[in-house]
Amino acid sequence: MKIAVIGGTGLIGSQVVKLLQAAGHEAVPHSPSTGVDLLSGQGLTEAVQGAQVVVNLTNSPTFDEASAGFFRTSMDNLLAAAQRAGVGHAVILSIVGVDQVPDLAYYRAKVLQEDVLRAGPLPYSIVRATQFFEFMDAVLSWTADENTVRLPRTPVQPMAAADVARAVADVSAGSPLRGIRDVAGPDVFPLDELGRITLAARGDQRTVTTDDSAGMFAAVPGDVLIAKDGAVIAPTTYREWLGRQAR
Repeated sequence: MKIAVIGGTGLIGSQVVKLLQAAGHEAVPHSPSTGVDLLSGQGLTEAVQGAQVVVNLTNSPTFDEASAGFFRTSMDNLLAAAQRAGVGHAVILSIVGVDQVPDLAYYRAKVLQEDVLRAGPLPYSIVRATQFFEFMDAVLSWTADENTVRLPRTPVQPMAAADVARAVADVSAGSPLRGIRDVAGPDVFPLDELGRITLAARGDQRTVTTDDSAGMFAAVPGDVLIAKDGAVIAPTTYREWLGRQAR
């Protein structure tokens, strides 16, 4: 099966391509570096030509209000091109609990992306994943100085990017879900505790201070980022992943 992976050179996309190719599919990565631009539509017709499935793993360059325009335009262009090419399945990657965090502009934009896909002309699948282990450095940097990192107690259930890629590849190679599949890591942590675990594993002497007003995740209510019953639970634990990074 020919599968066009838009955003196929990024953290998740490159792994999805390798997994699909290893399974015998003709998975082709596309990105601005290969001449495909979802916002302008450049290269898009050629990218989806002959594909049975299109996977959109592109992301907005910003997390602010402008992200909504990115997701609307990119999805409109992709779905139009895919429909013209006779593609039979469109897949996107979203976020567990994304529709329950209205105070975050980026999360509202991801909900918009989902809505555009649902209302579009193609059978579809939405994979919602929890936060990636690989993003923890960015989370720490948002509210850090040379001595302290401030983090809220927001519950999170993070997972390895490799496990996210496996979930996306599995869905992409199957029949359209016409709905959502949630995937999550095996353990739940308060975000401040996760920060302490991360710094300790790296020998970082900074102190994590609990501050429920600090950073983007302070806007997340309750445990909405935790997977509910029926989610696929990935195998890799955070401590296992940290151990691998230290080798």
